[in-house]
This record gives sequence, C-alpha cells and structure tokens, in this order.
Amino acid sequence: MKIGRSVGGVFVAAWLSSAAAAESEMVLIPAGPFIMGSNQVDADNKAQEFGSIKPWYLDERPQRQETLPAFYIDRYEVTHRDYRDFVMKNNYWLPQGWDKNGYLLNRDLLEMGDQPTLSRLATDTYHLDMDTRKMSRAKLIDAITAQQKRLDKLPVSGVTWTAARDYCAWKGKRLPTEAEWEKAARGTEGREYPWGNDWDPARLNAGSALRDGEQGVAPVGSYPKGRSPEGVYDLAGNVMEWVADEYQPYQGNQEVSELYGKKYRVARGGGWGGVGHYTISHFYRGAYRFPLAPGSTFVDLGFRCASSGAKPKSGKGR
Repeated sequence: MKIGRSVGGVFVAAWLSSAAAAESEMVLIPAGPFIMGSNQVDADNKAQEFGSIKPWYLDERPQRQETLPAFYIDRYEVTHRDYRDFVMKNNYWLPQGWDKNGYLLNRDLLEMGDQPTLSRLATDTYHLDMDTRKMSRAKLIDAITAQQKRLDKLPVSGVTWTAARDYCAWKGKRLPTEAEWEKAARGTEGREYPWGNDWDPARLNAGSALRDGEQGVAPVGSYPKGRSPEGVYDLAGNVMEWVADEYQPYQGNQEVSELYGKKYRVARGGGWGGVGHYTISHFYRGAYRFPLAPGSTFVDLGFRCASSGAKPKSGKGR
C-alpha cells in the first residue's frame, strides 16, 4: 500500500506533513584484516533437535582472514521515524502493518476527527489501554500522538530487501555487504557475539514477550551492554537485518545446498522472536547466515545502512 491510499481509515494523500528524518549516526570501521566465517561443527545434532531446516555451521565455512577497506555503518537500526520521511517524500510502499497502525496520521489529521471517531481510533488502531469513551478530543489526540512518538524509535520492520536497498540509496548510502556486517559485529578477532565470546541473554532483545503492543521489538539503543566495542548497537537481536549479498557459498566451501543461488538474499543478526518458546544462541552469532527471499517481510526483519569512503554529510534524502 502506498500513502496515497487509505491509512487507518482516513484518506491522507495530500495532507501528510513531512518531519525531517533523524540522522542515524554512523560508526567508522577501520580498514584491515578480520576473521570471517566459522569452522565449528554441530557434533550434537542440535539443528535436528530444534527442527532447523538449514544445517548449522556448514554455510559459514571456511573460516578465513579477509581484508576490507574502511567503511561506515549505522550505529542503530533504521527506525520508524527515519523511514517515515522516505515513505512520504517518495510516495513509497508502506512497510507491513503501517496501513493499520495509524503511524502516519499526523496531529492535523487527528484534529479533523470527532470524539467518537478518535475514541474508536484510540481503541481499535492504537490499542490504548484506557477508557477512551469519556475522554475529551484534546486528551484523545494527546494520547494518540504520545503513542505515535513511542513508535518513532522502534526499528522499522516488515520491509523487503528492495525497499531496504531503496531507502539506503535515497540516503546516499547502501546496504552493507555480508563481510562488512560481519566485521562490524565480530571485530578483527572474530568475536562470537558483538560483545564477546560468551552468550548473555541480558545483552540483547531475543525471545521477548509482547512489549508496548509492538510484539517484542525494543527502541534502538535499548541494550547498551550488547553493543560492539566499536559502538554499534543491536547487531544481535531486536530485528534481523538485510544485507546486500545473494546467498551463495563462500569461496572454498564444497557443501551443496539447494538454497544457494540468486533467488535468496541474506539476513544477519537474529530477531527478537526467537524460535517458538526458545532463544537459541546459535542464531545470534556474528557468523550466522539466514537466507530469505528478497520479497520477505517479517515483524522482526529490518536493516541498517553502510557507506564506503567518506561519511555521508547529510542524513536527508534526495
């Protein structure tokens, strides 16, 4: 759905005002060698035990030393607020769920609603946990806009690979390559997780219950103890992140998989949802690769951008 259509039951084509998107600060990852991939073995058949379709570790081989030039990567995952400006200025397709969550209804539009309409929106669209039937219009509008502001810092999700690529290009950036993403997450020494080699569920948003009506996603930067030593947040957990590459075997990998080829792209980092009732540390490792069709959209699938050479001078899209 594009923004020229009905959003939350209100026609907004000509009336959406554009707030400037906040610039996500970028972090410099210096040039040089790093350890990529893994030679680990699933000796206990944990993949089969947990019902994983893809064998563990096989597509991460061989572990080797790679060298990259310097690049920049977003400190945080792209947020709702970041992405909203792109959607409105380009009449771009809405992320999954935005046609129902009322995020694009600005205060001017809300002011046009009568009390019964606003009460219904507050309950059915924004899921506010309060008795809205006796609230005044002004208080309803204040409550709704406060809920919208809570969404601002959540990572955008429900976007396809193409949409993520287009957003980054509009910002004068691009999606990170697999190698860049992995170096940002693992450093030069090949850390297992962004913070180090020991699993610690308190350092990331993984396997979480419902939170603030957003199905477990947390505002970017909510887990400072889980950031990398270079200062990049949420490279494990919160939302999985699209990267630029097709899902292909690494050079020197002799394993055969029907998933390899041009029909899948790669997501990295693991999302908040876990697997069923489990939070399995394997999926949050810096070396883990997750193949997805580029048209896939999930509530725990988002992205961040990267840039080669000089840091982009402006966060505003073209």
